[in-house]
Amino acid sequence: MPDKQTATATLSTLVVDDEQLARDELCYLLRECPNIEVIANASNGLEALDLIRDQEPDLVLLDVQMPGLDGLSVVRQLLEGGDKLPHVIFVTAYDQYAVQAFEVNAVDYLLKPVDKARLRVSLDRVERLRDSATRGREKMERAVAQIEARAGGRTKLLVKAANRLFLVDADEVIYATIEDGLITIVANMIEGQSTYRTIEELQTNLDATRFWRAHRSYLVNINKIREVVPWFKSSYQLRMDDKKRTEIPVSRAQTRRLRELLKL
Repeated sequence: MPDKQTATATLSTLVVDDEQLARDELCYLLRECPNIEVIANASNGLEALDLIRDQEPDLVLLDVQMPGLDGLSVVRQLLEGGDKLPHVIFVTAYDQYAVQAFEVNAVDYLLKPVDKARLRVSLDRVERLRDSATRGREKMERAVAQIEARAGGRTKLLVKAANRLFLVDADEVIYATIEDGLITIVANMIEGQSTYRTIEELQTNLDATRFWRAHRSYLVNINKIREVVPWFKSSYQLRMDDKKRTEIPVSRAQTRRLRELLKL
């Protein structure tokens, strides 16, 4: 009888991330969680689809940003194919994706680097929902549609300079910084104030695959980083591709993400 109860309580789990270190870390954290059995892990979306369809896990920890078939596309294909839908915890390095659609329609989301206590909260939510008659297909469809609609971000930004309002292509933005409640945007040909009130609001409206919060006061376009400069105590500064070659600090919390982004 105890064996049967234990087997019933176990959540078969699949870990999906294109970064080997991220998969290893998640598997390590999950091994310390009761009632979790990691049955497999996948390094890309296609592999994840095959494993989900073949093994029908109860739970999938799914990276949102992966080359090729990303996490949202994996869920989209499961929905469109009429496959059995597992509980899903999305994992992302970009807080742009931590939108209401995740909280309302999916099980949960986790921000990288994954915190052990936060993971436990997510798993507790799954436990409460595990016996639900439905995995919420319609809600998941709405969530994916909402997130996909937001993921591309704005292509134009309004910048105030010399008492004039200019439209700037998001691709041309080098970085944005906030000081005394004012956001300054530095682009290829112009520097001025943004109409957004917070860095968080600005970041939410830009492409999360290109714009990264390197520091609480700085949002940078990763395509405009000219040089990565080693700094004190294993930290870094970013020398940007503007005329001043501005050096932007990378916060300790974001140093690991920098290594992931640039394969340092």
